[in-house]
Amino acid sequence: MSSTTDKLKGLANEAVGNIKQGIGNATGNDKLVAEGKAQELKGETQKTVGEAKDGVKNVADKITGR
Repeated sequence: MSSTTDKLKGLANEAVGNIKQGIGNATGNDKLVAEGKAQELKGETQKTVGEAKDGVKNVADKITGR
């Protein structure tokens, strides 16, 4: 998966996770809140992986002179 794809999927998972948490809080559904938090954390991890891939690529580009 490319770094951009990782970051986009991460943003989407964070957004959906936040929505689930909001709905769960509004309805008193603790399970939905927990699912939302888990999805948000998954999204944060995906974004971090994408950013790490960008960092590795930038270092490789500097070493190879690109």
